[in-house]
Amino acid sequence: MSERLVVIGSQWGDEGKGKITDYFACRADMVVRYQGGNNAGHSVMFNGHKYSLQSIPSGIFNPNTVNVMGNGMVVNPESVLVELQRLHDQGVTDYQLFISDRAAMVMPWHSALDGAYESLKGGKLIGTTKKGIGPAYCDKYSRSGLRMGDLLEPEYFAERLKAAVEEKNMELAMLGLPTFDFQQVYDRYMEIAAILGPRIVDTSDLINKALISDKKILFEGAQGMMLCIDHGTYPFVTSSTPSSASVPVGAGISPKWIDNVVGVAKAYCTRVGEGPFPTELFDEISHEIRERGHEYGTVTGRPRRVGWFDAVVARYTSRLAGIDNWALMLFDVLSGLDKVRICTHYELDGKIVDTPPSTISKLARCKPVYVELDGWKEDITGVKSFDELPDNAKAYVRKIEELTGVPVGVISVGPDRTQTILISEKLKNF
Repeated sequence: MSERLVVIGSQWGDEGKGKITDYFACRADMVVRYQGGNNAGHSVMFNGHKYSLQSIPSGIFNPNTVNVMGNGMVVNPESVLVELQRLHDQGVTDYQLFISDRAAMVMPWHSALDGAYESLKGGKLIGTTKKGIGPAYCDKYSRSGLRMGDLLEPEYFAERLKAAVEEKNMELAMLGLPTFDFQQVYDRYMEIAAILGPRIVDTSDLINKALISDKKILFEGAQGMMLCIDHGTYPFVTSSTPSSASVPVGAGISPKWIDNVVGVAKAYCTRVGEGPFPTELFDEISHEIRERGHEYGTVTGRPRRVGWFDAVVARYTSRLAGIDNWALMLFDVLSGLDKVRICTHYELDGKIVDTPPSTISKLARCKPVYVELDGWKEDITGVKSFDELPDNAKAYVRKIEELTGVPVGVISVGPDRTQTILISEKLKNF
């Protein structure tokens, strides 16, 4: 029986990780978010209520689950307070939440710089959410950023904040943007420290003690593998690595603990923002899928681009992240279509390729090669087992398994926790 489970997005994000992490969080002793920031949106629905999360782990709804925001994240303290207040307003008041003292902070100037840098690109936008995530990671790696643990030492924080304000004000002034007053920022962050301070701890120590005690731990990624800074559709990517390979560094544990990875994939594909998208649809079917699946960004509200399932991407991300099972999401959205398609390969400049090329210039020239299957008309939102699915729906699942070499371990047939078909014995034992 595996006591550790990693849940990652295997496409371009927005695959339904919130539901899956929430589903398994009910069984987990601890849920750890190991990368990204409040640019990631997770929607969770249960008991007829929808909850939207941005940076807080999906186990927040279970009072018995310890939730950890790991050192690999960039944490916006103001955003955390807003999220907690929103949860409080929705009746979520009993929870355990801890934030790594080593997590980088997203400061108020980061979002201003994010928007300015994006506007300077003219017509070649990256599609950033302008939450300041990229600039915060830049400061982290240039060793000039502030960390959550700094808030616990007021004099040290003041010293580092003063240096940061001086540096960033020069940068903001050059861009013609408003600058920041040190004292105002310092006073506000001391107020934040008074609220969040008790939650800021050495989370690596916390997690490792749980591992040694054989606690059930769920590691939760944000975004998706095709938005990975190293392996995604660069430069139309995020500023961190959502892969399961990032868990050890982003959570502060040894790689030996990672042994069970679920790749969350929609039964079709979507992406928000710019960049090549080989299976993208521009017809009435795309509109139909978008409306049925409510394909609008959790954080931005932007309509998502829609395409057929891409087995080229699935094979690629499975190889990179060591995916053991697929969690196939929004499967019910495809019900009612006469035909469904799966991309098996790409055609690039007259040649067949079976892995995404490294440059967007080549990826933009890739034409999808499809296999077409018969659709199904039946309503599957109440189905409780794989055997109850229509034959054509079963055939679609089996074709994905055949093309990717990875079994489907979970199928979601609706947004609620109860609308989940659990197939994998390994996952049943988590």
